[in-house]
Amino acid sequence: MPELPEVEGVVRQIRPVSIGKRIVSVDVSDTIRKSKKAGKEAILKRIEADDFQERLAGAQILGVERRSKYIYMTMKNEQEFLLVNHLGMSGAWFFVDSLLSIPEDKFRRHVHIVLTLDDGNLLAFSDIRRFGEMRVLETEADFPPLLLMAPEPFADGALEWFLQQAESPRFRNKPIKEVIMDGTVISGCGNIYATEALFRMKIHPKRAASRISCKRKIELFQAIAAILLESIEAGGSTISDYRNINGESGSMQDRFGMYGKKTCTVCGTETKTVKIASRASVYCPSCQK
Repeated sequence: MPELPEVEGVVRQIRPVSIGKRIVSVDVSDTIRKSKKAGKEAILKRIEADDFQERLAGAQILGVERRSKYIYMTMKNEQEFLLVNHLGMSGAWFFVDSLLSIPEDKFRRHVHIVLTLDDGNLLAFSDIRRFGEMRVLETEADFPPLLLMAPEPFADGALEWFLQQAESPRFRNKPIKEVIMDGTVISGCGNIYATEALFRMKIHPKRAASRISCKRKIELFQAIAAILLESIEAGGSTISDYRNINGESGSMQDRFGMYGKKTCTVCGTETKTVKIASRASVYCPSCQK
């Protein structure tokens, strides 16, 4: 699943090619329409396909920002509103002059939303597994979970927030891996970067938050922020389906010390896997205590 660095990469590329542009037309795939008729909510959440088209058609894109793992597109038709997008497991945006220009067939076959801009180019959203989400909101408050997200890890106050939450009754006895993957504690840190941060800090993923000193918690938070920034600069991680809007893969996966490894890259010990918060957590039984 794309995490903060991957989403940040998409936002940085969508922003310069979209801001100020007007959406001339909106296309929604037959797959989404069939899902709606079946009473399901594939990608478009709490809005019908025709209503989605009507709301976005003619709107001007005023801003594109990232909040945790979400993409916020501020738009204006008669009034301002938000298009909030989560990439899910395999969502990807492409900026192309034609759907045939999307570089890989697996993405071309699963395009579900197409925004035609007034310069003739397309912003196309492809989602192979259809776990992505799009919501049209007047404000963040229209989808309350957005209000529960922790501060951005690079923002003032984020460290203090992390320490407060990690030491609270709700989290202090939980495995530290579960704590740092919780978006109400740290924004944007999922399984991949939690695995890498804990490995760099030599902390066992099942160690309870209460059994880690305040000093070590501070160092862990700093390691998470550093890894997220490093990944942003590397274009994110491409494990299977992540691509930027030009169809390019990231390279952070080439720098992993633990995620997806069979043996420890430091000591050579065979790694172990444990399930934490329903996610497979790989660790070194020698290095991480």
